[in-house]
Formats: sequence, structure tokens, C-alpha cells
Amino acid sequence: MLFSCRSLPGLARIAVVAAAFLVQPVTAAFAEGSLTVYAAASLKEVLDEVSAAWKAETGKETSVSFAGSSALAKQIEEGAPADLFISADLKWMDYLDKADLVVGDSRVHLLGNRLVLVAPKDAATTARIADGFPLADLLAGGHLAMANTDAVPAGTYGKAALQNLGVWDSVADKVAQAENVRAALLLVSRAEAPLGIVYETDAKADTGVKVVDRFPELSHPAIVYPAAVLKEAKNAEDAAAFLTYLQGAKAHAIFTAAGFTVLARTN
Repeated sequence: MLFSCRSLPGLARIAVVAAAFLVQPVTAAFAEGSLTVYAAASLKEVLDEVSAAWKAETGKETSVSFAGSSALAKQIEEGAPADLFISADLKWMDYLDKADLVVGDSRVHLLGNRLVLVAPKDAATTARIADGFPLADLLAGGHLAMANTDAVPAGTYGKAALQNLGVWDSVADKVAQAENVRAALLLVSRAEAPLGIVYETDAKADTGVKVVDRFPELSHPAIVYPAAVLKEAKNAEDAAAFLTYLQGAKAHAIFTAAGFTVLARTN
């Protein structure tokens, strides 16, 4: 539940707002026998829609836990009951693959995305993202909302972009780091931060923000969402079937409408 925290100072207020989007680990509350998917937070609306379509066609339940890919990968490593993992970058899928927790031949590059700079919807902020652009000046004493820059994909992509553009050092001490990209988005949507770096699909999903500009694609590693069935899956057959469904025409239409680039298709 969201609440007003404007009376709190600076980063303390930002931390409270960011905490409003923390995603809890999967618990036994999930339906017994349902397919359990761990997915990057940026997939929230679109994967809910695909799951609903899957249920309508098959009658099968899908329980999805959304969070930062790093947090989900760590939970899986510790034995969380997941059947399928969809990461927002290759790093955390590779992490589980090296731990021998992924069914290797099930792994696919599912989706692509883009990185954007966002501001609150009513802000007058304008900018063109290029080498040395005046990001620190644009913040005007406020903070730059980003997902954790050391672990969460959206944060690591964003930091890489700012470093390659030569502006990271000017804003490093002004970054408000959130648990995942949707928590960073929330800071901007609620005008607790004047600017944030999120995926383009996140900006499209939240009417409380506007896109200031898109980051040049060569300023950061390619944004790839890999998906794979997990070796400890309790519902491996359904996980494989759902992964195939994610690559099909119905899911393709849903992903494309949400602004994702589809990288893998079965038909």
C-alpha cells in the first residue's frame, strides 16, 4: 500500500517510496501444483496478460513472482520453488547456468528492450542524451532514480550507459538506488525524484512519467531477456509448454503491444 511520505527528508523519503514496490519471495501461498515463474520486475503487466491468456487456453494456473533478476536468481540458488526463470539480462541466467540449475537446451533469448530517461509527467525537463550531456544540471539538486547499479540489470545497463557517455562521475553521488526497476520508476512517477533511468516498456506502463529521451543503443550492452526451465522444477512439463507459449503468436502480439522486441518465436 502506498502512502504519503513527503514530510521525510531527501533520501529517507526516497527509500520509503522505493520500499513500496518490494516484491516478496514466493511462499506456500502459491497454488499447489501451479506453474511457478520467477520473472524480472519489468515484465509485470505483460506477463500477467500472457499468463491470463495461457489460462484461458489451457485452464492451467501460473503463479508469478516479480522482482529484480539478481534477487530472484539468488532465491533460486537457495532453493526457492521456481519452475521457470525469466531474467532481464544474460548475467543472472549465466549465474544459474554455471551453478547447474538451468536446463541448458531450454534456454532462449526471449525479448529485447530499450533504456530511457524519464521525468514526472508534468515536468518541463527536456534533454538530448549524448556524450557529456548535462545530467547533473538537469537534476537541479534532486536525485536520479535507478535500480541497484551493482546487481539489478536495469541499474547495471544504466550505469554502463552513463559511464560510456562520460557523465557517471557527475551524478554518482546523486543516485537513489532502488531494489528493482519498478521501484525506481515509482520514485519518478510520484515526483520523489526528478529523473530516472528505466526500460522504455516501464515508461509506457506508467502514465505518471514521460520519456525525456532514449539512450543510444551502443551506449550500453544489448538488453536481452533470457528464459529457461529450471532443473529443480516441480512442473517441468508445464514450464516447457509455457516457455513455448511465450514464443508463440499470441504472446508475441502481447509483448509487441507493450513495446518489447521479440527475439524468439516458435511460429
